Amino acid sequence: MAKGNEYTGKQIVVLEGLTPVRKRPAMYIGSTDINGLHHCLYEIIDNSIDEALAGYARDVWVILNPDGSATVADNGRGIPVDVIPKYKKSALEIVMTKLHAGGKFDGRAYKISGGLHGVGSSVVNALSNWLWVEVRRNHKIYFQEYHRGIPKAPIKIITKSHHQFLTTLIPANTSGTTTTFKPDPTIFKETQEFDSRRILRSLRERAYLTPGLRFHFYDRRPDAKIPEYHYYFEGGIQALLKALNRNHDIVHEPIYIQGQADNINVEIALQYTQSPKENVQSFVNVINTHEGGTHLTGFRTGLTRAIKDYIQKAEIKDGEIIGDDTRDGLTAVISVKMPSRDLQFEGQTKTKLGNSEVQPLVAKIVKNNLDVYFEEHPATARAIIGRIFLTVKARKAARAAKEAVMRKGLFDSLGLPGKLADCQSKNPAESELYLVEGDSAGGSAKQGRDRHFQAIFPLRGKILNTERARLERIVEFPELKNLIVALGMGIEDSADIGKCRYHRIIVMTDADVDGAHIATLLLTFFYRHLPEIIEKGYLYIAQPPLYKISRNKQIHYAYTEEEKEQIVAQLGEGKIEIQRYKGLGEMNPQQLWETTMDPKNRILKQVTIEDARAADEIFTILMGKDVPPRRRFIQANAKMANLDL
Repeated sequence: MAKGNEYTGKQIVVLEGLTPVRKRPAMYIGSTDINGLHHCLYEIIDNSIDEALAGYARDVWVILNPDGSATVADNGRGIPVDVIPKYKKSALEIVMTKLHAGGKFDGRAYKISGGLHGVGSSVVNALSNWLWVEVRRNHKIYFQEYHRGIPKAPIKIITKSHHQFLTTLIPANTSGTTTTFKPDPTIFKETQEFDSRRILRSLRERAYLTPGLRFHFYDRRPDAKIPEYHYYFEGGIQALLKALNRNHDIVHEPIYIQGQADNINVEIALQYTQSPKENVQSFVNVINTHEGGTHLTGFRTGLTRAIKDYIQKAEIKDGEIIGDDTRDGLTAVISVKMPSRDLQFEGQTKTKLGNSEVQPLVAKIVKNNLDVYFEEHPATARAIIGRIFLTVKARKAARAAKEAVMRKGLFDSLGLPGKLADCQSKNPAESELYLVEGDSAGGSAKQGRDRHFQAIFPLRGKILNTERARLERIVEFPELKNLIVALGMGIEDSADIGKCRYHRIIVMTDADVDGAHIATLLLTFFYRHLPEIIEKGYLYIAQPPLYKISRNKQIHYAYTEEEKEQIVAQLGEGKIEIQRYKGLGEMNPQQLWETTMDPKNRILKQVTIEDARAADEIFTILMGKDVPPRRRFIQANAKMANLDL
């Protein structure tokens, strides 16, 4: 064996302390992008919420500080500071510097909590440039500071909090814990800036799930858009359900289900709407399980069984239903609280529940409660069954429409649409599809593109609003039918993202109101009917320049008003010509390539789904049939509009 291929004990490396976290941070927080950054903050927030679930904390403060750090404080018991004889160190230092150390393993200190691995605080500490903790216990303030997870000095008692602003909010002699940390730029290279709106969405969600707990948010950064906000709800998940359905036509009043077995408490609120989509939010110990898990599976099983049994008992005959039919138009919130020592999440990011015993338990609770509810509320039961049978009819109609489309060969046999100027490359990973507004701009784009990897699909006029459209209407609309064929991946339940012919789909419209409307219609189509395109990160919005600034033979392009002013100032008092582009068609092929299509110069905005619930709400408001919610939205946001008159 060659010496270079030897594999002995010398090659085994043991990472001590918090070194594994800094070596492989994504294993602990999912990623080191903006999502991982905020996950760190949520870990600390959830520790404070655990104090509330244990019956001690009544308030949680979240503060974004001017120096870019974040502070989380509560009025709970405070992390213990007494020395643990085995380690000869304080409990606080052990919690903050050792993985799998905490009070959530044996179930005595915390019967219910979101943390179970005992790594939350220590992981945040390891990934922070600096972090300090203040513990208020026994009428004293205990302080310790860390640098990238390593204590700078032993715990000491201080007379006054280091966070002066917080002293004006928390009464003196109040017990609790305050944690302030600054994300490490060598870990979070993409950004270390917290997003206040993202944090507020998270706090609102947690406030609904912990009724009676007060959340106080302060953004003390110089450019803060929301300096202060507070959340407090007493209605729990029923209040959250009403908020989710605020802009939807509802079929019946909310149904609330509660049950308990084997120290597992289950709460469910559900309501059917006229929306064609399902919106189910699931939580375990206040943690949002975005990927679902056994509790969600159990809910769906119990719901389907209860509905099928009622149909059979009532001798209603209106077509066979399947599980998917019972979820069309359903909005539900599932909240499970269980002993932290028994929790089995899939991964530290806690997005999917893995406890197998939860599934039959939730299914039984849902089935039994709905059986009783349907018997006692026959009008509601029949309204739900009627809504489901509409789905059955729509499903059959959609299947017939799809079969008709397949028979006509519109997705396969006719080949690519004639209006598509395809690229030469057959490699989806390098291929781009530009969706261009208008034939004029489409012509310029075709001439200016790089034919090897850039395809052009010109759009004629405004496409169908697909917010509430069924498949049969979509495939009958020429522009959308041709677009589906061009993408090559099918649509809705027959969609296969692996067959998508382009891994960059770029919306390129005029920088005016009509262009924005067309872009919104396209976003609606992708979000509602081809969401995998967005989830995979394939959808982008091109940013054409607003101005062409010329002096002599020098040409500059400005993409914002601020950039225009900077360029004008740099050019000085010479003779300057400023052209405001109203449409893409005003640019010749070379200009369009240089400013908007050349990968070296262009600006693309990737479309992501940061908060599916918020996205669903805004699409419903802007593109739905109800006018009052849209009017309220316009009135509330009118001041933010930049009018180019």
